[in-house]
Amino acid sequence: MYKKKKILFVYRDFFSFVKRDFEILDSQYNVTSLHATKNLPLLIFKLLALVPKNDLIFVWFADWHAFLATLSAKLFRKKIVVIVGGYDAACVPEINYGAFCSWWKSKVVKWTLKNVTIALAVSKHVEENMLKYSKPKGAEVLYHGFDYAKIKLRPQNKKENLVISVGTAKIKRPDIFIKVAKYLPKIKFLLVGSITKEIEQLQKIAPLNVKFTGLLSFDKLLKKYQKAKVYVQTSAYEGFGCALAEAMLCECVPVVTKKAALPEVIGNTGFCVPYGNAEATAEAIKKALISNKGKVARERIKKFFPISRRKKKLIEVIEKLK
Repeated sequence: MYKKKKILFVYRDFFSFVKRDFEILDSQYNVTSLHATKNLPLLIFKLLALVPKNDLIFVWFADWHAFLATLSAKLFRKKIVVIVGGYDAACVPEINYGAFCSWWKSKVVKWTLKNVTIALAVSKHVEENMLKYSKPKGAEVLYHGFDYAKIKLRPQNKKENLVISVGTAKIKRPDIFIKVAKYLPKIKFLLVGSITKEIEQLQKIAPLNVKFTGLLSFDKLLKKYQKAKVYVQTSAYEGFGCALAEAMLCECVPVVTKKAALPEVIGNTGFCVPYGNAEATAEAIKKALISNKGKVARERIKKFFPISRRKKKLIEVIEKLK
């Protein structure tokens, strides 16, 4: 009788894209999840207890928790797969972002990547960056995947002259997004994400055409995507851009900075602008609002980043690791 492979799934945050991988693996194998909290003694204890009982270790992000998981895998001679998502292969000095901006984290990540069985990067950009810093035994690109049957433009939701962006962390540069809005006072801008202290300060100087929604459930966010004509990403760095892809599936025309993996995701379906240039971004939004690129934006995500492709390749990688 066929014996299902046992996999220990190690993660820090159960983001939607992490959950998708868990569900893919759980549908095919016997999967045990392990939440890597900052309680290091407890995490080490759990790894030592669980690693020997599993055939394979699967870790999201090559950070300190992956270092501990890799040590445990080597100790018990287990294969280990690590997903490299962006932060763990980057250094953006201007905002002090990325593991390789820290001397100790860079050493941790380098050692981890060098000792894993295979490192799977979420974009070509992430893979290229990763290979600059470390040389894993095995390395491949495994793009994020999206269920386009569940993310689509609903006929009853007509598009409006609405510009949307998701993410209020510093890396997303919400301050630039707000500067862009000042150039287009007659257009509605929507910024989705946590209302942090920094965002509260930006609210005080934001023009009247900018609305801050706070965090939204995915269903509510989807409705915003379905109404917006344009999705803007003013980020200083993106390993991929899942919110961008989801917005494109709702036929939002993308306007993104020429940074990291963003141009790789949108191809020729939108507009790339110089990073930090609010005026150029505003001009690109004007073009996007009157363009008909929404449908081709959706088709690009359907063609190149379907969940079925990620599932197939992920299982192929697992099956090769005998």
